[in-house]
Parts: sequence; structure tokens; C-alpha cells
Amino acid sequence: MRRIGPLVLIVILALAGVVANSWFTRVRQQRRVTPTVPRTLPPNTNQTAEYWTYRHSDANGTRVEVSAKDFRQVAEPDKFELKGMELHLYAADGVTYDKVNSASGEFDTHTGVLYSDGAVSITMGVPVQGAPSGKEMVIQSSGVHFESKTGKASTDRPASFRLALGEGSCVGASYDPQTHQLVLQNQVELTWRGRKPGTIPMRIEAGNAVYKEQESKVYLSPWTKLTRDTLSMSGGPAVVTVADQQIQLVQAQSAKGIDTQPNRRLEFSADLLTLNFDDGGQINHVSGDRNAHLVSTAQAGETRVNSDRLDLALTVADQKSALQTATAMGHAMVESTPATPKNGLTPERRVVRSDIVTAHMRAGGEEIDSVDSATPSTIEFIPVRSGQSHRVMTTSWMAIHYGASNEIRDFMGNNVTTRTDKPASPGAKQAPPPALTWSRDLRADFDPATSQMTKLEQSGNFRYEEGDRKAHSDRAVIDQKKNVITLTGGARMWDSTGTTTGNTVVLDQTQGDFTAEGNVNSTRQPDAKSDNSMLSGDEPLHARAAKMLTSDDNTKIRYEGNAVLWQGGNRIQADVVDIDRDAGTLRAHGHVTSQFLDQNDSPAGKDRPAVYTIVQAPDLIYTDNDRQAHYTGGATMERPDLRVKGREIRAFLKPRDDNTKPAKVQPVKNSDAKAADGKGAQNSSLDHAVADGAVEIVAVQPGRTRTGTSDHAEYFAADGRVVLTEGKPQLVDSLKGTTKGRQLTWFSQDDRLLVNGVEAQPAHSLVLRSKK
Repeated sequence: MRRIGPLVLIVILALAGVVANSWFTRVRQQRRVTPTVPRTLPPNTNQTAEYWTYRHSDANGTRVEVSAKDFRQVAEPDKFELKGMELHLYAADGVTYDKVNSASGEFDTHTGVLYSDGAVSITMGVPVQGAPSGKEMVIQSSGVHFESKTGKASTDRPASFRLALGEGSCVGASYDPQTHQLVLQNQVELTWRGRKPGTIPMRIEAGNAVYKEQESKVYLSPWTKLTRDTLSMSGGPAVVTVADQQIQLVQAQSAKGIDTQPNRRLEFSADLLTLNFDDGGQINHVSGDRNAHLVSTAQAGETRVNSDRLDLALTVADQKSALQTATAMGHAMVESTPATPKNGLTPERRVVRSDIVTAHMRAGGEEIDSVDSATPSTIEFIPVRSGQSHRVMTTSWMAIHYGASNEIRDFMGNNVTTRTDKPASPGAKQAPPPALTWSRDLRADFDPATSQMTKLEQSGNFRYEEGDRKAHSDRAVIDQKKNVITLTGGARMWDSTGTTTGNTVVLDQTQGDFTAEGNVNSTRQPDAKSDNSMLSGDEPLHARAAKMLTSDDNTKIRYEGNAVLWQGGNRIQADVVDIDRDAGTLRAHGHVTSQFLDQNDSPAGKDRPAVYTIVQAPDLIYTDNDRQAHYTGGATMERPDLRVKGREIRAFLKPRDDNTKPAKVQPVKNSDAKAADGKGAQNSSLDHAVADGAVEIVAVQPGRTRTGTSDHAEYFAADGRVVLTEGKPQLVDSLKGTTKGRQLTWFSQDDRLLVNGVEAQPAHSLVLRSKK
């Protein structure tokens, strides 16, 4: 802009001084050559005139017209006095002129200064033809000095001006036509209304203002204040850039702006704050450089933004500017403090850190729609009340979406690392170890009513760590309310006690219990708490099943669906296996098969081959306190040279140390069987077994078969002793015949037989005759 209202008006006053000086010089010359008619003049007066006029023209027409109701030339000091003066300065096109009115003025011929002590009114752009439009620029002041030599005009008194697009005032002003510089000295006020009807005006205030016409800029100092509707800005020195009588740009140092909406208060500040305006005088962009800050306060809570630079993009609707996006760049930090909801459970305080963070607003600029960053970011959830966890997420990029009430709805990120520090449980001496996760992608969902996180979903090489507990899978879903993690796709979980894999693993983070499904494989290290378990030993316990469940802090374990457990040479297979570590029990149901490897001081394959005891039954209950495995529903026990059948079989395992005696069974009279080896085998070798109900015992050797039947039988693995009692015991020997008695005892290893406690030979001859 090469011209502004206040400047042009004061320039006109300066031109008026120049014209007056030229006119007075010509009058003096005419007076020297033109004879005057003698008349009586007032004292100290050389000349007077009434309704005096002066006109200067050139080839293009009239350029200057000056008129005064009263003219007087004072002799001492030499000056001219004009009253009721009106000056017309015509534009080059002759269509308009600028009009200057002054009640009185005087011109000092020695200093070349025209001074008007009274009121001065300057009207710019008055049409030569037709009536004025009423939109002309008008400036009013008093005590105006015009320097005829330089054309500079100045006043130290209050001045007011009315523009086509506004009005303003100041105290003291000057204009230098040589430098094209207008200075408004004190108490500068300007109201800018804009071109469009209904545009909300802007009020500009400053300590002083300097308008440099050649730069089209106004420099405000030492302080500045701008006010427009709900927006106000205050700060230090500022620069206003104008064009075609329109404000385009305002740059203020150490400035702070405030926008107060019915449901939101927006505060922004920076070392250098820049406001851009559109053609309608509306703010469409705000930027802050160095120490930029933004504070947004709404019913849903407060959001603070700190960064090196801050950019606010605004849209214009209904003659108002509304915030569209806010972008923080350079060490950006966005801190959100949610308001306390109706339920009184205040959500965690959230802090986002990144190099660039952009907030997108909903229509109207009052509510946040989303926040995103395309650069590495960190979001921190800081507890504000007891019981809340402290959570930190780092991502290569992130996006946060908000609901209609400015509550956080979901969070997404890429290449994510999370850390969750949980508070100590009531009565606990210390807090649990932090929970750490890693994944390629992450999505977190929040409860719109409470802004509390409800679900956290991570995918792409997910990893988890909490103390010595670790996990890995393709995908993980964390139910925040239940504190449960669901792992899918090659799920694997492990800790110091063992490893579990499956298609899906569901982990209870509070209790540490889990459920695994689909191709489950489990390995558990020897457990000092359960040294007497059925498969215990110095080797890991392996398991395979369709499903595995743990509960009660991992003290109860359940395997379902063709479950197989093995440890060294020992093995159990069933439809379902339940282990209660605290109670010291193992229960198996459905197609139960157990396999136990006998151990002695000589490893299998050297002095003797491996010896297995295999038991099959519909159901099994094992108890640690008596080392007893109780098979029911029709059981079969097999050893290399022996097979035992019965409605139920009780197998007693060897004790695990020398101080633990084998469980006692019904005493056998006159028995000279050898005692157990007593060396405390450190495995689950069979000590002895008891069968009840339709018992059948078959011993097979090359060329010989012995079959014993009774209702009750006992077998001792150490010496191969079999005791048959109850229900008409009978032993059928394929070589020696049949023997019956109240109690039959035979030693399968050395071919001895006791009948009712007395050694005897079977009556095979009698048996042969009876068969005939």
C-alpha cells in the first residue's frame, strides 16, 4: 500500500503549507509592482481582505484553490493571518480533490511555518462532480505546524481520523513527505472494519506508531494490543503490513493471544507471534516462533502445547475465524489434563512428545478431532489418583482420535514400545516389575464416558516382558479392564518355570494365570514346591494338548484334548489332566495311559534293559502325600513279564528320599519277600501296586504262562511278588496246572509259590483229570 488514511491527510496539510508559502511569496511580489490604493489599516497591519480567494492552474486545469473569509498581513512580526480558511488540492485526474478546513491559521514568513492553532479538518477524495459519498477519509486535529521548506507537518495534540474501513486516534503526529514517514506519537488507537459488510472490526492499540509508506508497513512500539471479537493479542513491538488499505500481516514480539469462545478458551504466545489476514480482514493463520505455547481450556479438560514453533490455521465462517489445525514443531510437547467426569474417576494426564505434532479441530474450532505426528513420538499416561498405572508408549508415528465431547477415543502408532508401571498392591512391600511390550503396530481404544483405556491391540512381531515372564506372538490384545492379554498367531510364553506355546494364549496379568489353545506345547522346569509330583524328577516336564489352563497363581494346571505329559521316561496321556500343586494331586480323565520307568543304580542298556510300568484306565487320581496313583473304571497295568487287570488299581510310587518309607499295604503273613531297595530313587518308579475287583494277573515267559485271578491282588516290583486274596484266589500255570487257596503268593522272578503262607506245588495232575 502506497498510501494510508492518516498519512495522506497529514500530507495534504503539508502540501497546504507549501501552497500557502508560494502564494504569500507571489503576493509580496505583486505588492512591490502594483500600486495600492491608500486606505486606513488597523495598527501593525499591512494589508487586509475579505472573502479572499486564490487559484493556481496549469495546462491540465486547476491544481490549487485557497479561500479565506478574512485575510490580514501583520507588519511585526511579519506574518499572514487567515480565518475561515479552506484549501482544495486537486488530484491529477481532476476527478477528486482533498479539502482542508481550518478556523484560523498564521504563516511566519521568517521560519516558513504555517500554524493552525484551532481545529483542522482534512477530507480526502472529495468528488468534483456530485455529492460526497460519505466514505471519504477525514482527519481532525489542532495545533498543526506546516513547514513550507520541507513540507513536514506535525502536531502534539490529539488527532482523530475516520477511514473508509475504520477510524482511529492518537496524541501527537508528524509526517515527512521527503521520507514518506508518518509518526503517531502516543496513545495510538485504530479500529479496522474491513471491506465486507458485517465484518467484525479489529481494534489496534500501541504506545506509538511509525508508518513507512515506501515499505507499506506500520511499526508499533513499545507495546501493542489487538482486539477482535473474542480474540485479543498483546505484546511488545509489532510490525503491521498493509496493502490496498487492508491489513495483511501483524508480527509482534513477546506476544500473547487469547481467544475466548463460549465453550473454550484458547491462549497462545511466543517470542515472535505472526497473524495473517484474508481480504475480508479475517485472521486465517497464526504462527509463533521461539518458546511457542498454546493452552486450550474446555469442559473436557485442559490441553497445553509447548514447542519451538507453533502454527494455527483458521477457517472463516459467518464472519468469524475458527481454528482448523494447530501444528507444534521442534521439541513439541502436548499435555492434556482431562476434567473429572461425573463418576469422579479422573483419567490419567496425557503427555505427547515429538518433533512435529498436529491437532485437527472439529467444525467451529472448539473441539479437537484428532492429533497426529509423522515423526518419532512418545505418549505418556501419568497417574493422577491412586490405583492408576503409569504408561509410556514410543512410536515412529502416532495418531489420536477424539470423541464428540473432546474425550480420547483411540490411539494408533507404528514401531511401538510400551512400558507400564503398576502401583503396589495393598500391603505389598514393593510394586510389581514393569510390563514392557514391542510391536510393529498398535491401537488403543478408550471408554468415551471415562477416557480410560479399555483395549490395547498390538500386531506384527509382538513381544512382552514383565519380570522374568516373557511372551511373543503375531498379535496381542490387552483388555485393560480385565488386565488380560490375548496372544494369537504363534503365541509363546515363558518364564523361569517353563515355556508354553499355542495358537492362542490368554494371560491374566494380575494373577499370572493363562489359557493356551490350539497345538499347545508346554515345558516346565523341575519345581522344588512339588518334588513329589507324579512325574517329578530332575528333568523338565513336557506337555502337549489342545488346551492348557492355569489358575490360582499357576498352582492349578489343566490340560484338555489328547493331553500328553512326559518327564524323562515317564509319561501320562488322557483326554483331560488336572494338576493341583498346592494339594499335591494329579487327576486324569478319559483314555488314561501312564508310563513309568524303573530306575536303579545301573543305567538301562548296560546291566539290564529299561523297565516300564504302563497303566491304562478311564480315570486316574494321584496324591502326593501317599505317592498313590488310583486308577478306576477298569484298569490294566503292564510290565515286561506281567499284566494286571482289575476294576481299579492303586500304584504306589517309590519315595523320593531315604527318609521316606514306602506306603504300607495290607500285611502279608509269612512273607519272606525282600524289602524295597531303599535307595530313594529320584524318579517315579513303581514300588508296589494293589488291584481290586475281578483281578486278573498274567505272567508270560518263554514257553510258560501263569494266570492269577482273585478279587484283590498286590504286586511288589522289587522282587516280582504277587499276592492274591479274596474271591477264591486261583493261579493257573501252563506247565504245572492250577492252584487254589485262601491266599496265593508267587514270586515271578524265582518261580516260588506260597499257598496260605506255606510253600507248595500246584496240583496240576488233579487239574488235568478234572478237565477230562
